Amino acid sequence: MRNQNTPVAIEGLPFIAGFGGAALLLYMLSVSVHSFSLWVLSLFVMLLMFFAIFFFRNPRRQTPSTDGAVVAPADGVIIYLGAAHDEHLNEKMIKISIFMSVFDAHINWMPIGGKLIDNFYVKGKYMDVRNQRATFENERNGIVIETSNGIRIVVVQIAGLIARRIVCYPRVGDLLLQGQRYGLIRFGSRLDVFLPQTADIRVKVGQRTVGGETILGILP
Repeated sequence: MRNQNTPVAIEGLPFIAGFGGAALLLYMLSVSVHSFSLWVLSLFVMLLMFFAIFFFRNPRRQTPSTDGAVVAPADGVIIYLGAAHDEHLNEKMIKISIFMSVFDAHINWMPIGGKLIDNFYVKGKYMDVRNQRATFENERNGIVIETSNGIRIVVVQIAGLIARRIVCYPRVGDLLLQGQRYGLIRFGSRLDVFLPQTADIRVKVGQRTVGGETILGILP
């Protein structure tokens, strides 16, 4: 799968190249016509290029080796932790919601190793992802992972007010490694992780997570 070792997500290259090319053209034009306003505009577009590099960054992470650990699939802040009904498995589970701002890395990491047994996409709204209704009403893409001992967890990428592009690389039947990059969401969004009720939760609401590293809970 893509973006396993790249410093910047390849989905960001068109944005980076576009802003960079536009900044260069504006600068050359500003010099040729001696326009201070075009020069300022070229600096602004160049700043957009640097923001695109920052936004699509693909940081290296050290995944913990704790047995049964489920790690955070994204950088962000936990905005919800509690009992919830997972509509896909039709089970009562523990839901952990992670909100990603535009300043967080938007690469998504596999929370646990296992086999991808289902991948589902649902069209929907684009309401603020901090609203708990977003879990059931927003556009979303979810995967169901089954561990080697038969435990299933669900991870759902949810689009928001600004995020309009969900990317998910693996396909049903793929064997995935914990900490492996499996997708991204552009420009601010949220991930919901559904764990079995028997999981030992290790985080709390308001806590910042580091994708691929922070332990959300321990499976039985």
